Parts: sequence; C-alpha cells; structure tokens
Amino acid sequence: MASIKLITEEEASEKVKLIYEDIKSALGIDFVPNLYKSMAIKPNYLEANWNKVKAVMIEPGKLDRLTKETIAVAVSAVMGSSY
Repeated sequence: MASIKLITEEEASEKVKLIYEDIKSALGIDFVPNLYKSMAIKPNYLEANWNKVKAVMIEPGKLDRLTKETIAVAVSAVMGSSY
C-alpha cells in the first residue's frame, strides 16, 4: 500500500513555512490542507502549484472567487472525486 508523506508545519523548511502561511492567509483558514502538505516534499513544486492556484482562484478576474469555487466543486462532483 502506497503512503504519501505529509510535511507538517512544524517540520517544514523556512521556504515551505512561508508558502504555508500564504496559503492559510489567502484561503482564510488556520490549517494547511493535506493537498499542499503532500506537495511540500518538493518545495519548488508546492510553490509553482500554489502560485497557479492563486492566479486562477484567488486573484481578481471576470468571475468572483465564490463562483470559481462553486464551479470547481461542481466539476469535482461530476467527475466523481472523493477528495
């Protein structure tokens, strides 16, 4: 059975800690979702993916954030995602 290492906030490198703080701040939450903890084993990968998420979902655009998140949830449900 495969296991994915999750990098906790306590064991994260300084670079990852900064990204984690940005994630929590931008999302308005007090925890780091496991999706990002699983990427943190490769800090550059985490950074690139978080920057993409920010550009698409957080930064202002033609759609507001709530609409973007609603679309993401709908697509996830249609695709049968259990995450």
